[in-house]
Amino acid sequence: MVVITGASKGIGKAIAEKFAKKGFDLAICSRSLKDLEKVKVAIETYYKVKVFIQSADLAIKEEVKIFSDFVKRIEKPIDVLINNAGYFIPGAIHNEKEGVLESQIETNLYSAYYLTRHLIGDMIKRKKGHIFNIASIASFVAYKNGGSYAVSKHAMHGFSKCLREEMKEFGIRVTSILPGATFTSSWEGVDLPEDRFSKPEDIAEIVWASYKISSRSVVEDVIIRPQLGDL
Repeated sequence: MVVITGASKGIGKAIAEKFAKKGFDLAICSRSLKDLEKVKVAIETYYKVKVFIQSADLAIKEEVKIFSDFVKRIEKPIDVLINNAGYFIPGAIHNEKEGVLESQIETNLYSAYYLTRHLIGDMIKRKKGHIFNIASIASFVAYKNGGSYAVSKHAMHGFSKCLREEMKEFGIRVTSILPGATFTSSWEGVDLPEDRFSKPEDIAEIVWASYKISSRSVVEDVIIRPQLGDL
């Protein structure tokens, strides 16, 4: 089974569809139950898999626990955990609104940290599994108007590196995906052509390719940008 956070739209949805196409059952969450229900119906209509859905705001620690308990009750081995939940608030550190740093860290970092802690025990016991953390080019490049988002994504990349070292002895692979501008709801209202962005489906292809190689190797970091460069 594949567990995906933030799976009702964009990159998360594209990854869900890719793994469903390959025959994996899914446990997915997002804040919107209505959007999750649409994804469930669409995937189960086209693919012979089961999609288990749970609404949760993973910026809230208690709701991370609710989702992890939901996943455990399914009683299926977790093959892949994809920490994708996150969002972008533009701004500069010196003048962004009070509380932006906290909200970005809670959603973009703590959600992955706590969910991984809740679910990784099954992987450790089986000595098998793959964790993907969807980071960003903002994880290694500082740029104007990146503010607390870039801070949170730098931390997410550090989390991946630490976790990878810890999980080596258990045979668990950890991969950071670092996309540039990707055509998702985060860019709604921007006056730019769609082909100026990477496609969510391209990110999903990279995740699948990183997963399907032999267990003797691990793809540690993948950078994927729009062909014409960063925005």
